[in-house]
Amino acid sequence: MRKMIRKKRQLEISLQSIPTFPNPKVELEQYQTPAKIAADLLWNAHALGDIEGMKVVDLACGTGIFSIGSALLGAAEVVGVDVDPEAVKIARQEADRRRLDEVSRFITADVTDFNEKADTVIQNPPFGAQKAGKKNVDRILMEKAIESAPVVYSFHIKETEEFVESYFSSLGGSVTHKFYYSFSIPKIYDFHEKEKIEIDVVVLRVKRS
Repeated sequence: MRKMIRKKRQLEISLQSIPTFPNPKVELEQYQTPAKIAADLLWNAHALGDIEGMKVVDLACGTGIFSIGSALLGAAEVVGVDVDPEAVKIARQEADRRRLDEVSRFITADVTDFNEKADTVIQNPPFGAQKAGKKNVDRILMEKAIESAPVVYSFHIKETEEFVESYFSSLGGSVTHKFYYSFSIPKIYDFHEKEKIEIDVVVLRVKRS
């Protein structure tokens, strides 16, 4: 039986122990969302009624930080989807370790092949900042998210905020809340010159019209 978390700090501590990508792939722009940011965003989503008792889908879930966090906050069902089988394996193991297996599923698939409906989608799509990354992957995830659920939480580089808001609007969504964070990316790829860089990001809460 799962143990629900009732304090944000407890949530952050639990999320800190989720492993990052064992072999990060630059073409997928795999960076782990910092536990402090994930916990804060999930706590806000929970306060807005978008987690507890809901079906939550985590698109491009990586090692499952948003899926697992949602389950710990009382989601009725969580589904994590990612194209990387190594990341999905870790997410599944971490959910099992926390006794969340009854409410969680993890699927190895391209998000374009995922067709389930949900109450809430949470996603941290590739920012499109790397030349080696796939083009327009963020738009593909935005489209799939708004198709899948009436409420979407989506991470983006802050400087693209105006475009992202406009694009969601073209998909029939309206932004109700914005959350701003400084996203720390450590040196994990050979081409990185600094030990870490800080990227300003915005998370948009989008409600489908």
